[in-house]
Amino acid sequence: MSPLVQYTNAFQESGRWHAFPFRQGDIVISTHSKSGTTWMQMICALLVFQTADLPEPLPVTSPWLDHRIVPHDEVLTRLEAQRHRRFIKTHTPLDGIPNDARVTYIVVARHPLDMAVSLYHHARNLDVERIRALTNQPEPARPPAPALPLRDWLLHWMDKDVPPLDDMDSLPGVMRHLSDAWERRLRQPNVVLVHYDDLLTDLAGEMRELARALNISVPENIWPTLVKAATFDTMKSRADSLAPNTGDVLKDAAAFFHRGASAAGRVLLNDDELARYQERTRRLAPPDLLEWLHRH
Repeated sequence: MSPLVQYTNAFQESGRWHAFPFRQGDIVISTHSKSGTTWMQMICALLVFQTADLPEPLPVTSPWLDHRIVPHDEVLTRLEAQRHRRFIKTHTPLDGIPNDARVTYIVVARHPLDMAVSLYHHARNLDVERIRALTNQPEPARPPAPALPLRDWLLHWMDKDVPPLDDMDSLPGVMRHLSDAWERRLRQPNVVLVHYDDLLTDLAGEMRELARALNISVPENIWPTLVKAATFDTMKSRADSLAPNTGDVLKDAAAFFHRGASAAGRVLLNDDELARYQERTRRLAPPDLLEWLHRH
């Protein structure tokens, strides 16, 4: 077995996974930021509890194990105390998480350009000073540069050439995460890939597919209630209990649910720029993954 890859940045420390005591039936939700993480956590919560009335706020019920803001021992104690089927959040790719046959690993993929636009807005909703204080980071040596306009930032993000491990939210980082999961699904039946746009176009059907993958039986009469609770508008209306605001790091919890739409990134680029994006991704990921990822 290959050694686990170490992913460390200002927000997370993947080493927290190395000795984690898994249980039969655990669910690990491994996504990139702004790719449907909270959405998938909510879907899993609805399938596990089979009610829209969750026992605790979603970030408590489904903790982010490798989040540096919460002490490791505190997260482990919380998960150990849970008696329901556990579903755990992470932004760590699967090659940084132990592979356990008792666990189902769900990876949500979103069109990278759409993910990037959502990431741009998310970054402006974070209380950077509070995050720095909670994670004991030093003050920056100089003030940050002024934020680029969205379209300029997106082009810079698209062209940025950086080692994936140095910037997990870069285009190379996203493609590394998804390429690894895409290959694993062929030899690990407990790896499930879900496309963000499939959730947008057929939420009810995708939730039923996930229930089958997780071997969860749902009474037919409660499906409409569960599906409605997982819609974007309903989740945004419950932002105070669903948004990942541990440590009060969001300036506005409701703004975390920015739009939840598709094609937000693609419409910003002209044909030549989109062609440049396509050429760049062809160098970063296998063609069958790209066909699936870009098919919407």
